[in-house]
Amino acid sequence: MGKKTLTFIVMFVLLVASIVSNAYLVVKLNQQQVNPTELREHVNRLEAANAWLVKELYQTNLSLQQAREQLQVYRSELAALKAQINRTTAIGEEGSAQLEAPAVMRRIQYHGNYPFYSREIVENGTMIKVSVDIKPGHGRVLVVTKPLMGVVFQDAANTAVIAAENYTGIDLSGSDVIFSVEASSKVPEVDGPSAGALMTTLIIAALKDISLPSDITMTGTISSNGHVGKIGGVIEKAKAAKEAGKRIFILPRENSHLIRYEEVREQVGLITIIRENPVVEDAKEYIEKNIGIHVEYADSIDDIMKIINA
Repeated sequence: MGKKTLTFIVMFVLLVASIVSNAYLVVKLNQQQVNPTELREHVNRLEAANAWLVKELYQTNLSLQQAREQLQVYRSELAALKAQINRTTAIGEEGSAQLEAPAVMRRIQYHGNYPFYSREIVENGTMIKVSVDIKPGHGRVLVVTKPLMGVVFQDAANTAVIAAENYTGIDLSGSDVIFSVEASSKVPEVDGPSAGALMTTLIIAALKDISLPSDITMTGTISSNGHVGKIGGVIEKAKAAKEAGKRIFILPRENSHLIRYEEVREQVGLITIIRENPVVEDAKEYIEKNIGIHVEYADSIDDIMKIINA
């Protein structure tokens, strides 16, 4: 049997199957045929019901939006009343404290000549001096940086005040909290959020008249409930702390694991294949062995205060 004959037979079989299936569908449709008038009336009823539901949904959404707006008005009025009450009843607190904080400065380094050049972000550790002054005032939180830095510390400062209030139970709405952040003039950009835990510690120390050891430093973000969170640049910050003569480096427990890369070479004939395999290290063990500064882990501001008071 030739190839053309076989192709013809296959096509003929497919055509017959298609005709049979179409005939079957026509029969089934005729068996299930409905009255067009009844079908039209049913469609009209569904459209009317749908229109009513759309109208009801619109009215419900409108009422919900109005309720939300009214709730926001009530909240604003309540906040204003609370602020007014606090200004007349809250006692103005006073105190001050300071510590040096490790930070990572970032700069862009160029390689080659224009137009054939590449850019590389270089990170180096440095130390910045952070201090706080608490004075009777109006509940303001102010941050002064010298020189002006690329990252604003304001959000970290605001959260630090809330965390310190929650930890101490002291209302700072009758006080002004003023942070000063001083760094070398060559620091183009530092990571503001990672100073949150230290800023909270400074406020607590200022309120409780706690003397902070100058050989202790720390890094970590802070949440309003006092949780100390993960940061970046662990190794760079640890090196900066060691070079500054610090004895204890407090690190978020969320940073307890470091990933370093080992170069592995494999010779395949005349070709050398180089791979970088990730290796997980315990941060405390690695830093203490290779950098030489004692590391303490902290999950919360309570952990930090226990380390300081130990």
